[in-house]
Amino acid sequence: MTEREEVLPYRVRRSRIHGAGVFAARPIARATRIIEYVGERISHAEADRRYAGKDARDNHTFLFTVDARTVIDAGVGGNAARFINHSCAPNCEAVLERRRVFIVALRDIAAGEELAYDYGIEREADDPPGLEEIFGCRCGAASCRGTMLLPPPARTQRSPAQAARRRRATRPRAAADRRGR
Repeated sequence: MTEREEVLPYRVRRSRIHGAGVFAARPIARATRIIEYVGERISHAEADRRYAGKDARDNHTFLFTVDARTVIDAGVGGNAARFINHSCAPNCEAVLERRRVFIVALRDIAAGEELAYDYGIEREADDPPGLEEIFGCRCGAASCRGTMLLPPPARTQRSPAQAARRRRATRPRAAADRRGR
């Protein structure tokens, strides 16, 4: 074991959740910045290009969205952070700070405990059917929602007046209006 490995607060090993996981090598205090999620910084278009041929039923990637322009592909130049699994009852969270991603302890973590954060994968209007199964969760938490996807946005009840205002506000403008006349 190298001197560097001895000071790291985590180890990568086989996980009961999925594949490899990251485990606390010693107790980790709440609010500790454990590791930075690193890899090649690419555009969303490049991420789509790289994984275009991938089976749609395979959810396994090392991509982390930073913002509207940037994705970190930890499959290229990544570190152990890419092996931190999802949990619906996480002990860590991903924190964005100056366009960098850090994994931070949400609570005290015991030595030997697997590190996990909620991936919080957002749903899109054009999501294919069966996406919940593709992104199925195996965390085993009592509060497990069964998927790594965030719950669908709650639909709010609108009064008839609110609905009418919304319809007026979202009507397409006439072609003359779009040209600025």
